[in-house]
Amino acid sequence: MTTSQSAAVTVTELRKTYGDVVALDGVSFTIARGETFALLGPNGAGKSTTIEILEGYRDRSGGGASVLGVDPGRGGIPWKARLGIVLQSSGEAGNVTVREQLTHFAGYYPNPRSVDEVITAVGLEEKAKTRISKLSGGQRRRVDVALGIIGRPELLFLDEPTTGFDPEARRQFWELIRTLKSEGTTILLTTHYLDEAAELADRAGVIAGGRLVDIGPIGEIGGAEARIPIVRWRDAAGSHEQRTSQPGLVVADLVSTAGGEPAGLEIVRPSLEDVYLGLVGSHAKQNQEIAA
Repeated sequence: MTTSQSAAVTVTELRKTYGDVVALDGVSFTIARGETFALLGPNGAGKSTTIEILEGYRDRSGGGASVLGVDPGRGGIPWKARLGIVLQSSGEAGNVTVREQLTHFAGYYPNPRSVDEVITAVGLEEKAKTRISKLSGGQRRRVDVALGIIGRPELLFLDEPTTGFDPEARRQFWELIRTLKSEGTTILLTTHYLDEAAELADRAGVIAGGRLVDIGPIGEIGGAEARIPIVRWRDAAGSHEQRTSQPGLVVADLVSTAGGEPAGLEIVRPSLEDVYLGLVGSHAKQNQEIAA
């Protein structure tokens, strides 16, 4: 159990309303120091609102929040210097080179990383002297990440960090995040790439309709039942599927009964994406039933 003393982030019954619209409805979770936590959910679920409140950019309507021991609504410059923030988009004009921009930002922090070290870490060595305006979208995204880590943050917010990355760049980014984690950096990640969450996060929270519908270690989200394998096959009567904790026995029985392997036989073990979609779909269905 993470205590308030050991937590980097504590959120208690967090609420945010805009008139009659409820964006967050009693969200609670903690993030331990040194943990990588993924906040997952569809567009409009409340992820960005939660992140912006924790970053100190948006006021909350109710509930409590503590980030590195400080109320984010009252955090000053020294507190902000302990954070690294990678927004979904930076809006950077880009009339300076990569090295110039990083050198400039490094001057804001008391103990910044080496500019050359960061440029290498995000794979921009060959673009260090290139103006940001001349970079591709994926390369600009790497600059965003570089700016987020240059200050050696205690807590790093990553809001959809690999948007625009090609597969190789994403893998390189994952290695960077693992390195930061090994150094003790606490990381709060939002992403639509469920494989990314599975690779990087210790725990995840799934938010839908402004509510936290599940939270736990990556391998336990959705509960044991959601991860029971499914056996699928076809025969003269059509397509079939059976959810079972003993798929081997089901397959053996099918082969014995049919006198051979049925057509289209496969064993599907639900991935994090399958579990996530099930959670979000179930929440949407419950809301529809309540509305009806």
